[in-house]
Amino acid sequence: MDELKVSDMGLYNVKTEGEAIQYIVIKLGNEQYGIDIKYVDNIVRVQHITRVPKVADYLKGVINLRGEVIPVMSLRIKMDLPADEMTKATRIIILKLEQHGTIGVIVDEVKEVVTLSQEEIEKVAYDDKEERVNFILGVGKHNGELISLLDLNAVAMENK
Repeated sequence: MDELKVSDMGLYNVKTEGEAIQYIVIKLGNEQYGIDIKYVDNIVRVQHITRVPKVADYLKGVINLRGEVIPVMSLRIKMDLPADEMTKATRIIILKLEQHGTIGVIVDEVKEVVTLSQEEIEKVAYDDKEERVNFILGVGKHNGELISLLDLNAVAMENK
């Protein structure tokens, strides 16, 4: 069978396999954020974090995870939210990022995994004055709720 190309007709919306993306939905305070699942290596309970002197305030220190030393950052502090309150639901998500290597981020709670199609994601207009917006790639709509989708490379940058 011949391949149908959108350019041939200009009318068909041909769906490709890569359009739907899975996100892990996390909570920070009352807000929901989505982390692209392709970056998630592991989700662990909060463990002892060894402090490292003279680092940015959002870097909480390092953990030893199966012999690998991993820096841990507070997403709350990085995003100018109130400091973390450790609860039974608090988790450290271990991320593997192309530009920044392996890093752990502290989140209040891991809720679920959702699959969002491109139609369910709205891009965010950037405002240079609002730094927190720069951490958001877009907003996903799932079951009547909004999920701010995090730009992990922007979050992991050492700009603060």
